[in-house]
Amino acid sequence: MKAPAGPPKRPFAALAAAVALVLVTAGCGTGAPADSGNGRVTSLTALDYYTDTAEHAHWGELLTSCGRKAGVSVEHRSVPAPSLVPTALRQAQAGTLPDLLMLDNPDLQQFARSGVLTPLREHGVRGDGFGAGILSAGTYQGEAYGLAPTANTLALFYDKAALAEAGVPVPRTWEELRKAAAATTRPGRYGLAVDADASFEATFQFLPFLWSNGGDERHLDTPQAAEALRLWTGLVRDGAMSRSVLGWNQADVHEQFLGGKAAMMVNGPWRIPALEAAKDLDWGVVPLPVPRAGDTLVTPLGGEVWTVPRTGSEARRKKAAEVLACLNEPASMLALARWHHTVPSRRDVAARYAEQVPAMAAFVRSTEGARARTRELGPDWPRTAAAIHTAVQAAVSGQQTPEEALRRAQRAATGS
Repeated sequence: MKAPAGPPKRPFAALAAAVALVLVTAGCGTGAPADSGNGRVTSLTALDYYTDTAEHAHWGELLTSCGRKAGVSVEHRSVPAPSLVPTALRQAQAGTLPDLLMLDNPDLQQFARSGVLTPLREHGVRGDGFGAGILSAGTYQGEAYGLAPTANTLALFYDKAALAEAGVPVPRTWEELRKAAAATTRPGRYGLAVDADASFEATFQFLPFLWSNGGDERHLDTPQAAEALRLWTGLVRDGAMSRSVLGWNQADVHEQFLGGKAAMMVNGPWRIPALEAAKDLDWGVVPLPVPRAGDTLVTPLGGEVWTVPRTGSEARRKKAAEVLACLNEPASMLALARWHHTVPSRRDVAARYAEQVPAMAAFVRSTEGARARTRELGPDWPRTAAAIHTAVQAAVSGQQTPEEALRRAQRAATGS
């Protein structure tokens, strides 16, 4: 999820759970009509949710460049993130899907299941050299339908002066995190800030703790899941984390850290530009702490995949696939990563990028073992994601114990 991501920077599309049903009724005869005359394709359409002025301009520049390489012009349109899926649904029903469609990676499963996306292998587009988790984010039932030029995930940002003053090391384990959060808490400042609100962003932030402790989204009512949730509830109970996290999104968490009201925060690389501009804050960033020394960190993948809808024109799909392949070339990945503080999806490109941009090294390391949120549950993920953030709210607020909240979440996720 890019601010998820993800989004992650952006929340999941609110209508994601309804995509499969609506698109199935729309059928597969979607897309722009074939070009007339000799069938030569001279222009394509592209839809995404990059409405930020700079971000839209960057993507427009790259789409234009890749279109020129493929011999076409690209009409680039962006809609607000919450409008992307509804817009695509209407286009699917009307048979006017764009030639290139960007999707938040958890939404791809819904669209691929409906049959309105083209398998990329049909046009020779491959994901050679991509990280396994990143590649799986664009895959449905073993078939790749989308590729993400870059990805993002979460890490731990910390105030160097606050930790130094408290005499605690940068935390690498949960116990060290507890100690550092307690030691850096003082009047007007909490030790740690996370997003625990009633949204998919909170689920995104909780997943590294769940997964790194051996928890499983298919079985939420386990001791491993309860232990992960107790970490958060304990920090609030002990006063090292504000109870206000129940209403904070990732942007709010960032503002707490930026304003000196939190010594550490869980957040994504999209926060780096604002942090670099902060003159009075000396900060660092490391991978999230793991339960015990030697444990493997598992984080969720944020970011967007580009797809080729199954339009009515084979020629248009072929040209769209050429543009999509260009978006995923190393040079494109590096340009996007530098513009937006994301992680290139090819492992070798990401390694070079980490050397060039040290602030991104923690995110590059974390994406190496990162996991697509839909890997286990596919199109059924949104219901479980909602059950998880509901459990977080119930436990952190003290309304239920972690065990009770997760038992209820398991029933909600499975419909039992």
